Amino acid sequence: MTAAGDGKTLDRGGVALGIGSYALWGLFPAFWPLLDPAAPPEVLAHRILWTTVLMTAVLTLIRGWRPLRGLGPRGWATVTAAAVFIAVNWGMFIYGVSVDLVVEAALGYYMSPLVSVLLGVVVLRERLGALQWVALGLGAAAVLVISIGNGTVPWLSMVLAASFGMYGLIKATVPLPAAASLTAEGIVLFPLAAVYVLVLELAGSGTFIGLGPWHLLLMLSAGPATALPLLLYGMSARRIPLSVLGVLMYLNPTLQFLWGVLVVGERMSPARWAGFGLIWVALAVFSVDLLRRTRRSPDQPVRSTA
Repeated sequence: MTAAGDGKTLDRGGVALGIGSYALWGLFPAFWPLLDPAAPPEVLAHRILWTTVLMTAVLTLIRGWRPLRGLGPRGWATVTAAAVFIAVNWGMFIYGVSVDLVVEAALGYYMSPLVSVLLGVVVLRERLGALQWVALGLGAAAVLVISIGNGTVPWLSMVLAASFGMYGLIKATVPLPAAASLTAEGIVLFPLAAVYVLVLELAGSGTFIGLGPWHLLLMLSAGPATALPLLLYGMSARRIPLSVLGVLMYLNPTLQFLWGVLVVGERMSPARWAGFGLIWVALAVFSVDLLRRTRRSPDQPVRSTA
């Protein structure tokens, strides 16, 4: 088995790590409902809290605090912006799962690569090739078809795709390793999350303490559930070509889509099928172009999901 375009043996362990990371992200629709009856804002707050606690321990263990100590005001401002967008993304996904909009959430993550390309044009003034324009056109047509067929714009999908696209755009400018960057984002969000959880508990409307040890452990597990796929992704990215990771990334929304259709039982109207068909064709075009470009420029980045 060889890596695309370089003639080297593809690291099967690296592929397995990549599949593991995206499979875990793809199974998130099965995890977050386990935290019911906690409302989405409370779940989001606990996700931030326990991810930050865990990543603080990890960063201490690997002695990775040095980059954060050298981060200046501008760096922290960039981290804060990234933290806001990932919090919006996490919160909207948890909300979508809680109201059985898993398929619409999956559409958002299918759209994310296309939104990243669009942001490159609008923000970074990048020039696109013909295949990239075709992919963007098909993606726009998919949203239009779904909107007309359902009588409403898939706003959840668009918020997820836009927030994750902006997060990736900003995060690319943060001069920090992945673990340090995630920890920094948590440090920024931690005070707000802690205050919100404290207010809920004092008001008697929080669920963290009053529903028994099993619920408490599930809430605490939001930290490892967030950090583990990121760590697997980081290990995979060091062992296999980014072009391979770029193809594996579609495992995440595909599993979410299947969960929404087969487990949750969400209705797939003809317009939805047509829209998803257009998105899948757009992503096939995008992947072909990605593989071609990565062969010429093997350092092209592939963004992980959250």
